[in-house]
Amino acid sequence: MDLPSICDRMGLEQVPDQLGYVVMSEGAVLASSGDLQNDEQAASTIYELVSTACRFRLHHGMKVPFQHLSVVFGEHTLLVIMLGQRMFVVKRQNQGWEPIDI
Repeated sequence: MDLPSICDRMGLEQVPDQLGYVVMSEGAVLASSGDLQNDEQAASTIYELVSTACRFRLHHGMKVPFQHLSVVFGEHTLLVIMLGQRMFVVKRQNQGWEPIDI
């Protein structure tokens, strides 16, 4: 199955409030779009973040200790999904929170 079919099957374009995505394998960018389109610096930083979370570099054949990882920032969230040797990352706009008056 080719990468565009995998991206379609994963529904990356249909994620609500999606701002962009990147698909990587062993640190190499396989596909990207939106805010993450051709952003090698962001891809490298995300890869290092996930590697740190794993406490080791992602090498072929090593089992990753998680399947999903969310990194929440003020205005957006990075959703990371590990599937085999591929890392799917979606940048998503956070919904605004209403302040609570006490």
